[in-house]
Amino acid sequence: MACSLGDTEVELTATPDGRRLVVRRVVDAPVEAVWRALTDTERWPEWGPSITAVDCDDRYVRAGTTGRVRVVGGFWLPFEIETCENYRWTWTVARVPATGHFVDPHPGGSVVGFELPVLAAGYAPVCARACARLADIAEADRGGE
Repeated sequence: MACSLGDTEVELTATPDGRRLVVRRVVDAPVEAVWRALTDTERWPEWGPSITAVDCDDRYVRAGTTGRVRVVGGFWLPFEIETCENYRWTWTVARVPATGHFVDPHPGGSVVGFELPVLAAGYAPVCARACARLADIAEADRGGE
């Protein structure tokens, strides 16, 4: 069963990490443009409502990337990218498994989304906001850097 938060769909479904709440939005930009914004650590504060700064040696994430994010409230939390392949990446924040991130092809563009543990359902509106911001970034930057 799916519901929507504006232009963003929320659905409980199977993911590579098990049954998760998936928050997704169609984007009028190619997969590569959305992926570039999603994996660019310098851009995370632009689209991530809960992230205010990033300290990371890798500009674009890959499996094994580590760093720290400053979250709303000013706390710095360590992160590690656990997986990063096939336009999907997962991470741990403060050693706790956190959201999965993905981009899928869609006719005329792509779909960007987040996978949340069911117990984190209250975070869905934050992810919906992130989807909207990512759509704006990728649509403005679809031609590349």
